[in-house]
Amino acid sequence: MYLRRNLSVLLLLLTGGLTNAQTSNTAKVESMLKKMTLEEKVGQMAQITLDVIGKGKDRFTSDEPFSLDEKAMQKALVQYKLGSVLNTSNNRARTPQVWYDIITKIQQSAMKGTKNGIPVLYGIDAIHGETYTAGATMFPQQIGQAATFNRSLVHKGAEITAYETRASSIPWAFSPLLDLGADPRFPRQWESFGEDPYLVTQMGIQAVKGLQGDNNDVDNPSHVAASIKHFLGYQVPVSGKDRTPAFISDQALREYHLPSFQAAIAAGAKTIMINSGIINGVPVHANYNLLTKLLKEELGFKGLAVTDWGDIENLYQRDHVAKDNKDAVRIAINAGIDMSMVAYNYEAFCDDLIALVKEGKVKESRIDDAVRRILLVKYELNLFNKPTTNPKDYPKFGSKEFEQASYQAAAESITLLKNTDQVLPLNKPVKILVTGPNANSMRTLNGAWTYSWQGEKVEEFAAKYHTFLKAIELKTGKQNVTYVPGVSYKMDGKYFEEYADQLDAAIAAAKNADVVVLCLGENSYTESPGNLSDLYLSDLQTELAQKLAATGKKIILVLNEGRPRIISKFEHKMSAVLQSYLPGNFGGDAIADILFGTVNPSGRLPYTYPQFPNALFTYYHKPSESRSTTEGVYNYDSDYNPQYIFGQGLSYTTFKYSPLKLSTSTLKKDEILTVSVEVTNTGTLDGKESVLLYTSDLVATLISPDVKRLRAFDKIEIKTGETKTVIFKITADDLGFINPEGKKVTEDGDFTLQIADQKINFTYNQ
Repeated sequence: MYLRRNLSVLLLLLTGGLTNAQTSNTAKVESMLKKMTLEEKVGQMAQITLDVIGKGKDRFTSDEPFSLDEKAMQKALVQYKLGSVLNTSNNRARTPQVWYDIITKIQQSAMKGTKNGIPVLYGIDAIHGETYTAGATMFPQQIGQAATFNRSLVHKGAEITAYETRASSIPWAFSPLLDLGADPRFPRQWESFGEDPYLVTQMGIQAVKGLQGDNNDVDNPSHVAASIKHFLGYQVPVSGKDRTPAFISDQALREYHLPSFQAAIAAGAKTIMINSGIINGVPVHANYNLLTKLLKEELGFKGLAVTDWGDIENLYQRDHVAKDNKDAVRIAINAGIDMSMVAYNYEAFCDDLIALVKEGKVKESRIDDAVRRILLVKYELNLFNKPTTNPKDYPKFGSKEFEQASYQAAAESITLLKNTDQVLPLNKPVKILVTGPNANSMRTLNGAWTYSWQGEKVEEFAAKYHTFLKAIELKTGKQNVTYVPGVSYKMDGKYFEEYADQLDAAIAAAKNADVVVLCLGENSYTESPGNLSDLYLSDLQTELAQKLAATGKKIILVLNEGRPRIISKFEHKMSAVLQSYLPGNFGGDAIADILFGTVNPSGRLPYTYPQFPNALFTYYHKPSESRSTTEGVYNYDSDYNPQYIFGQGLSYTTFKYSPLKLSTSTLKKDEILTVSVEVTNTGTLDGKESVLLYTSDLVATLISPDVKRLRAFDKIEIKTGETKTVIFKITADDLGFINPEGKKVTEDGDFTLQIADQKINFTYNQ
């Protein structure tokens, strides 16, 4: 009792301290607002890319080595009083010391050159680690992190990313991405946590807490302000291509796309980035109902809403819903945008917005609301007192401890999808042919947003790490490994450009090997440069796989790709299939350890892997999408035929699940349903198992229910012969769905609950 009472007092004190800090920051913001001119306020709402204030031929490029242009800084930061800078210079990573030098000069210019001394809010795309800092720890991309089904690994990765971003003197990370990655055609699916709303929500919460701290104390110099993105419905355009129109019903928007953002806002996310695309014909940056009515009023978001790159200009240049830049600024700011990622033409944005306020077309109260949000983030980050952070204060930057965390995330992400006759793990020594375009490339292991935007500079910065080939050689001995690429990427071309590279020699080499490790997939890409027109894996890679299969050798297919490229033309000829996603700098080591059994694979697919281009599903599809043949005259058949299902992932050991136990067979409105299951490791190796709980609503009103939905998961480690009990808590709200009126409801009726091969029915009755 004494301990409990003292913990309560401590919690009360901590909560009170946080409340006092918030009150203090709010008072400071209001005091600052009163001192500011309209020009100063508008300047705070503009964000430019770093090259604009760098020395070079023009504002699009800077000289190397990079240096700041005092005249350009004077104009942008003193004359126009701009509030934010983003990005790196010349699209390349910098050392923490260089970042410190650059941002110190920027802050000095902004704070000493202006009357109110407002610091700049510097932002960066810290996507799977501190993207633009040399020596930073690169984790698996988000799709791989989702495949771990391990919340603690996601939290730890975000925590390390925040630390190393602050070591670079940067306090704002454009991360995590909380879009629903439900379309395998989309070029940024790998940046998502997958296709399932609950999985995205859970991992998103961990990412926000890891970046901002569990207590949202972003004034802590090890934490950063997160920017959840891209609000809302970004990754499901009709064409499957980046920044093209989507058509999403209000019901579907709330059912599948909103939950992750709503939860991240509840977790305290400080900022949010807006979807660059168009929903139901309306550009999201012009959508008052989404940005103000839903985001700020209904969800109660108090933070800063920033555009994506140049998206206000897109309203007239691309989307033609505004007649010129001034009209576009009016539409976007009135819709609810707080800060414009102008990138380059900041003069037009500021001049036009000032004119709009003076003309009464944008209310100054709307400007005050936006600037209030911007200033609050700056005060919360303690930038007024400490505008920069010195890399000397971050001794763990790039440390072995951090590298081990990256390796662990990679090891738990890699997903064994097929293992015919237990060909894996391999026994040493064995003669191995390593081949394929992804076998000897650090660029493909990491993907884009690694040292540069498209990842094309990875080899320059990641030479000390191990490709698949190098890791396998280190594991089994170079004398046991033959390497022939067979197919290679044109590294100076587009991501999909490749050429036959000793293809016939690779086939010939297979004849002398005991086993072939075939590394296929994609080169790095992101955003519009990553659009595709054919979801099948390339013709050349398919040819290599088919010709190798014709040799009769056992082939272990290692996939290294940002999205599931279709492999059905040759998958049936592969002895084993491993999906590595984009595992980061330690992906090669993790794959080698799994191939030889040092690590028991435990990853699970965070999306549905399609078998054909015109058969794209999510696992929570509608019953009409998986109907069997109907009776009568018509042979009606709706095939649900994925290559691999969501949640699929094999182990080198085996697990047995006991029958499910429920605390009650009838759940009431305010009760909690306790679900328990015993999991036994019945194999010969210790292993990790992701326990996934699904529910199915057997009958729903008007809205056809999904065949099943993930409602809970946990990852456990079980020694051989050991049994562990896993317990989940389910509430009535967990069973709900969004009805046609946009309201979440849980209806009386019967439900099925499933974990692995175990099912049980229960009833909900209010």
